[in-house]
Amino acid sequence: ILEAYEFGQRVFGENKVQDLAAKAEVLPKDIEWHMIGHLQTNKVKYIASFVSLIHGIDSFKLLKEVNKRAAQHNRVIDCLLQIHISQEETKYGLDKIEAQEVLEASNTLKNVRIIGLMGMATNTKDELKVGAEFAGLKDLSIELRAKNNNLQTCSMGMSGDYLLAVKQGSTMVRVGSAIFGSRN
Repeated sequence: ILEAYEFGQRVFGENKVQDLAAKAEVLPKDIEWHMIGHLQTNKVKYIASFVSLIHGIDSFKLLKEVNKRAAQHNRVIDCLLQIHISQEETKYGLDKIEAQEVLEASNTLKNVRIIGLMGMATNTKDELKVGAEFAGLKDLSIELRAKNNNLQTCSMGMSGDYLLAVKQGSTMVRVGSAIFGSRN
């Protein structure tokens, strides 16, 4: 991370709360930290003072907790709603109706700002399947943006499928393992 930082990179993501908090503690303070993994409500308190973007809001309960913890630090935390776009049951996320409900209910929360959607495609080599899942997320993003102009981010694509995601309209990709290697 420090090597990338020295070359000018200032945005880094982490998918484990404990690792994110530990890195934020010792690395330069002008780093913009993103929480990109599944976030449990009981872990929000560990990152609320510094996290810039939470990628995986998958319930209104979680969003309310982020709002509560952000208020304790007199901050507004940007968030992405995680949409379940894959056929895998192991992945988290909201469906279209749930996303609309959370988006509407979020208007009552003053310390969070939903700036877009994110999704993770099925873990497969089938590019047609992955492309269709990404296209569905992009379509939903456009549909919801018509109702809420804050939704400018469509985060999809990771190290193995980011080129396909960009082709389908991704505005943010998560390519950590392509840069830093696989986690031990």
